[in-house]
Amino acid sequence: MKRRRTIALAVATAAAVTTLLTGCGALDKAMDCVKTADAIATSVSKLQQAVSTASNDVTQIEESLNSISTELGNLKDTTDNADLSKAVDDLTKGVDSVRTAVKNGDTTPDIAPITDAAAEIGKVCTPG
Repeated sequence: MKRRRTIALAVATAAAVTTLLTGCGALDKAMDCVKTADAIATSVSKLQQAVSTASNDVTQIEESLNSISTELGNLKDTTDNADLSKAVDDLTKGVDSVRTAVKNGDTTPDIAPITDAAAEIGKVCTPG
């Protein structure tokens, strides 16, 4: 009888620990999403500044695009949320479009798709 209780307690403890660790993993993912969304927002802000300055700093535009691409890589590997996946895809397309425009000599590319997708990522990663 005592042995059965010990085994039952061990099983219950293992289940509780597994649930706790799974919850921590989900929390870690959520926190990573928030941090990544913040990093993307910062890079988008720098991109907006680079595009709107009188000199249209192409180097800064490219650096901002590279930063956004790096952060996108972090999200692509961790997402199982359909809304977030769509926003990541939209942001990737926007970055590619702006990168192509800049390579073709456009110093005032349309960055609206980037800002829209970045805003959506922010909403999905930080609901409420």
